[in-house]
Amino acid sequence: MLKQTLQQKLLQKLSPQQIQLMKLLQVPTMELEVRIKEELEGNPALEEGAEKSEEYEEYDDRDDVPESREDFDINDYLDDDIPSYKLSAQNKGMDDEDKAIPIAQGTSFHEALRTQLGLRYLSVHEEAIATHLIGNLDDSGYLRRDLENIVDDLAFSQNISTSEEELEHLLGIIQEFDPPGSAARNLQECLLIQVHRKEETDETVHARIILKKYFAEFTKKHYDKIIKKMGISEEELKSAIHEILKLNPKPGNSMKETLRTVQTIIPDFILVEEDGNLTLHLNARNAPELRISNTYAEMLRNYASTKDKSAKDAALFVKQKIDAAKWFIDAIKQRQQTLLLTMNAIMEYQNAYFLTGDETNLRPMILKDIAEMVGLDISTISRVANSKYVQTDHGTFLLKTFFSESLSTDTGEEVSTREVKKILRDAVDGEIKQKPLTDEKLAQLLKSKGYNIARRTVAKYREQLGIAVARLRKEL
Repeated sequence: MLKQTLQQKLLQKLSPQQIQLMKLLQVPTMELEVRIKEELEGNPALEEGAEKSEEYEEYDDRDDVPESREDFDINDYLDDDIPSYKLSAQNKGMDDEDKAIPIAQGTSFHEALRTQLGLRYLSVHEEAIATHLIGNLDDSGYLRRDLENIVDDLAFSQNISTSEEELEHLLGIIQEFDPPGSAARNLQECLLIQVHRKEETDETVHARIILKKYFAEFTKKHYDKIIKKMGISEEELKSAIHEILKLNPKPGNSMKETLRTVQTIIPDFILVEEDGNLTLHLNARNAPELRISNTYAEMLRNYASTKDKSAKDAALFVKQKIDAAKWFIDAIKQRQQTLLLTMNAIMEYQNAYFLTGDETNLRPMILKDIAEMVGLDISTISRVANSKYVQTDHGTFLLKTFFSESLSTDTGEEVSTREVKKILRDAVDGEIKQKPLTDEKLAQLLKSKGYNIARRTVAKYREQLGIAVARLRKEL
């Protein structure tokens, strides 16, 4: 049964310009430059450079500007029937010198193993299986898949019949490759492979026994049990552990050094302290000089005075490009204003910290605090703080690191959780490693300093700081 009803709804929709502003607002400086280049390439009505004054335009030399645009056909820009080979030039001679700059590229972990595999005398059958095994290693260099399952994989995917014994044999060959410890199935095997390749000394012999027979006790740092069972002194155990700690638990990552991309952080803001006063500058890359193309503006005026249908289509095309360029320029300007407005509020709120650089001077601050100061939505502040960096006299920091929850002291004063975490970090750094502080003792230490904090909260902050439990921080 069909039924017609009349409903009234109140909806809020974002305009394309608002969406564009939100997208531009959340990108950092480097991505903004890429976004501007994309817009310049895609919109010929947008140009780089400062806006020309009207006086300059009035007396500008017009010799280079064609008086008529009758030869301009919009179909030349909109026609998609032109084959691609007509849009490319193949005029490069055989003797032309290629001046392309070569890009340095290192050898990956898997490539290094396959290269070493080619130096072994293996049959085609064995080489195919060994190559498959290398392909199953993860980025850390471990074989996480069971050999039984790999037998089935080879049978179904490559029609290769093999056995677990043959896989074990070929895996042993791969484990002889560099970097040492590759193709291990667990951490214990990885460390044993490496210690077996070391020169035999008292330390390496003890290290081998510890890894082979007392690995569980070693990981849990039950050193007393190891000393008792092995019948060695504490100094001998210390020397053996020193040898173990020199081993690499993730041999696959050692090859990433040659492939690592160095990412340069470009600050969006520059904060300078002069005679007790803070001065804020926006990075010049965030304020590019963009303008509407004079050629396109003149073109639109010419087409507006004609009544030809093709000219109207051309005028519509040009107008769309000019409007898009105006929207983009306005969005860039609004982005600059929003960034400065937000950062000024953060600078005012955390004035004591920016002057001293002492984390204990950080005030508890949440997104709502800054949103209320600048009169913007919390989501807008979140976009600004999420991926922007500020350069200060004390280092370059991500804006969102200045936001933290509050914690009450004995006197009722609210302090930042970052202040508590710093005290927690300093306490762990200064502890006696033979008797590390437990979470209970850390909680008592903080309470003695006036911070009302429970043991479970200390455990949460400790995990956030990447600090292990007391038992695993113990040293001989």
